[in-house]
Amino acid sequence: QVQLVESGGTLVPPGGSLRLSCVASTRVFSIYTMDWYRQAPGKQRELVATITSYGSTNYADSVKGRFTISRDNAKNMVYLQMNSLKPEDTAVYYCYAPSFPTSWGQGTQVTVSS
Repeated sequence: QVQLVESGGTLVPPGGSLRLSCVASTRVFSIYTMDWYRQAPGKQRELVATITSYGSTNYADSVKGRFTISRDNAKNMVYLQMNSLKPEDTAVYYCYAPSFPTSWGQGTQVTVSS
């Protein structure tokens, strides 16, 4: 099993930037694909970005060109750099390891508002 802890969420104005972080408690972090999901109030959880063990990335259409997922295997960390934030990006953001179906953390709240 793996434990994931997200951090970095806060209130940010529209057009602002934010970087979310996630630390994983596993010795072999580098071999796992990692995802960032988000869930807005009253909506289903949606996949935002994915990074494979090789560093290949994929993004939801709604965040392409604005968000960047990255990882630091030496630190067991995965990041989500979010630029040009919009009010519709407001959500709780979760990192997730698909190889461990129950690896949901507590999430971190991102609120985009003036």
